[in-house]
Amino acid sequence: MFRIRKIYDDTSPANRDAIEQVQTIMRRQFPRARPGDVDKLPLQLHDPMQYRYRSILFVAENASGKVKGFAVLLHMSDVHIAYLELISAAPGKTGGGIGSVLYERAREEALSLGAHGLFFECSVDEPERISDPEILKQNVIRMRFYERYGVRPIIQNEYASPAHPGDEDLYFLMYDSLGKETPLRLTTVRATVRAILERKYGDLFDSKHIELVAGSFKDDPVVLRAPRYRVRSAVQPVPRGTTTGIALIVNEAHSIHHVRDRGYVEAPVRVSAILQELDKTRLFTRIKPVRTPERLIRRVHDGHYVDYLRRACGQLPEGKSIYPIIFPIRNVLRPPKDIELQVGYYCMDTFTPLNRNAYLAARGAVDCAVTGATALLGDYELAYALVRPPGHHAERRAFGGFCYFNSAAVAADHLSQYGRVAILDVDFHHGNGTQDIFYERADVLTVSIHGHPHFAYPHFAGFEDERGSGGGEGFNLNIPLPETITAERYVSALGKALRHIREFRPDFLVLCLGLDTAKADPTGTWALRAEDFRNNGRLIGALGLPTLVVQEGGYRTRTLGVNARHFFEGLWTARSEGATTPKPATRKARPAS
Repeated sequence: MFRIRKIYDDTSPANRDAIEQVQTIMRRQFPRARPGDVDKLPLQLHDPMQYRYRSILFVAENASGKVKGFAVLLHMSDVHIAYLELISAAPGKTGGGIGSVLYERAREEALSLGAHGLFFECSVDEPERISDPEILKQNVIRMRFYERYGVRPIIQNEYASPAHPGDEDLYFLMYDSLGKETPLRLTTVRATVRAILERKYGDLFDSKHIELVAGSFKDDPVVLRAPRYRVRSAVQPVPRGTTTGIALIVNEAHSIHHVRDRGYVEAPVRVSAILQELDKTRLFTRIKPVRTPERLIRRVHDGHYVDYLRRACGQLPEGKSIYPIIFPIRNVLRPPKDIELQVGYYCMDTFTPLNRNAYLAARGAVDCAVTGATALLGDYELAYALVRPPGHHAERRAFGGFCYFNSAAVAADHLSQYGRVAILDVDFHHGNGTQDIFYERADVLTVSIHGHPHFAYPHFAGFEDERGSGGGEGFNLNIPLPETITAERYVSALGKALRHIREFRPDFLVLCLGLDTAKADPTGTWALRAEDFRNNGRLIGALGLPTLVVQEGGYRTRTLGVNARHFFEGLWTARSEGATTPKPATRKARPAS
């Protein structure tokens, strides 16, 4: 089993390791490649403007991070083309469908970029031009593979002309229409040829030769070679997102955590209310949560705290909830020995009880959030962890505000191994737990829009002057708002948050979705309506980032589901319309043959 992961840069350890593995595969699979083409792969990722194209690296890797194959896609946005520069399985990995999956993923990306089509080079498969039988055989295999997708060479031009007498290292320019019926016009293909030769081979060909090759294309529209190989069926491309949609991961075990105490609004009906409305859309693809290794939880939560939650909840009888009766803050080095007396040692308020199922439900919420994060590393651009209990108030060694484990923080920390992460918290209440966990880190940006702590929970955190400390100074932004605001005021605050996130240039976004900003929510004082949530979803979706949404608050069940549906409809609309600001990145290799 393997997953396809998209890599934009070389900033994270996981990305650097994958890039090094790709370079090793390149050296073994393409021994005639110029050393510089292999060595500068990280530079092209890091500095795309130097090469005049944005590069996207797709790696097929197993669960342990071993790269089984890769593809490099170049996006030349000024001429609206996508160019598949290289695609290859690792040595000895010709089976298993890796090449097909990588090629189909590259096609989906080209469609999402709005490209005229997908172009690449493929070795010439004509016996009269290739004298070596073994090389010819391999070239035929490649061409047969691409014909399955309806892809054939553009003919009647000099693109495959030899660079010198006797040269048999020849390549056709291939064109994949991606299922579009619009013919490829002469002006487009000439601009494409110029862009490819100038930006990829500018050190090999002078401008005169480039113009000669571009000018050799005469047909309008271009002509593709007739099919030459019998294939069972042509593979039709599917626009990215139409089959996968938004990954939906539901904490099925949430209902075991049902506190029936009077006034406890964090009830199981919240999840069913949201699901009932989401089922009216066709945006979501349900996937099962995968158990999260406990080491990921211990990366963000104190180990003694994790042990206490598991032990305390496991010892409580069914149906009993306990609340703190003392808060032993005067001597943190000598906590009480009794389980019930220890509650106040780890709890920050008087309305978040422990019971037999609190740990199990919170653990399930973490599983859903991390599964959603993992989905972003594969085939999904959007994922939604619909969970309860919520998590954003859970600090490194304390629980409260209905929260026990900080699911969003565990997921964000996991994603931080693959790139920079921004966390945007739009719950009515400040995400003090998330702030506490990442307060000294610069690789995870935390941004929160919330009711001012002078009147809103948690009261002790969420002030504007809390900007991070140590290495994390400047990487925490709080935007506290008054008790009563208009929708316009909220949009203004959201705009400020999104500008800050764009300046950070993250690879992933984790959104703590609180729907308690809605009109008449019992825990909030604002009055956002369904259309406001739709608009906010569109604004956030316009970031164009792989996004994990983790459910936090929202307690007015009469409107909870409707507001959630409107938010995701807005989020999806922005993404499907291409209202994105792509993050620059680049790389280069050898022809996709």
